[in-house]
Amino acid sequence: MNEEINRWKEETTHTEPIFSGKIISLQVDTVALPDGSTATREIVKHPGAAAVIALLNGKLLVVEQYRKPLEKFQIELPAGKLDAGEDPLEAARRELEEETGYKADTLQLVSAFYTSPGFADEKLYVYFTDQVVSGKQQTDEDEFLEVMAITLEEAEAYISEGRISDAKTIMAVYVWKLYLLTGKLPI
Repeated sequence: MNEEINRWKEETTHTEPIFSGKIISLQVDTVALPDGSTATREIVKHPGAAAVIALLNGKLLVVEQYRKPLEKFQIELPAGKLDAGEDPLEAARRELEEETGYKADTLQLVSAFYTSPGFADEKLYVYFTDQVVSGKQQTDEDEFLEVMAITLEEAEAYISEGRISDAKTIMAVYVWKLYLLTGKLPI
């Protein structure tokens, strides 16, 4: 079966770095296609990220912040990028406390997935906890957000209204709903 799949593999023949920033880098790869022709692929390199489905007294901890690429406010899970060499579990703990002011010793991995594999290599790790305690909020100097604890009904309404519209948070709401219905995480 691997031989069958490998026949569509694209071999990189050249990489041209375009941009290297604080969060992402962009490169253009020239690739050899299975039919012998070549093509270019624009690729965003990202260190990965971690997010937390954190329940506080039966409500979901979220943050609302302005998202410049969308030109609107969004309600999202607490999340952030991995530092170089950082374990995703540690990043999840760090981001939960930095963004919400709550911390959790016990986090369970729900899923890890690629956010946009057509052009980016970002892998997002999503964790779950229903055991949070007060910690210390320490947002980044350029990060302005509001922490909220929302009910499932509010979360579903925010999805309908477009206030929650990112994949990780929509997935989190459905994981939370399944958890409430079955008492189990879908892992």
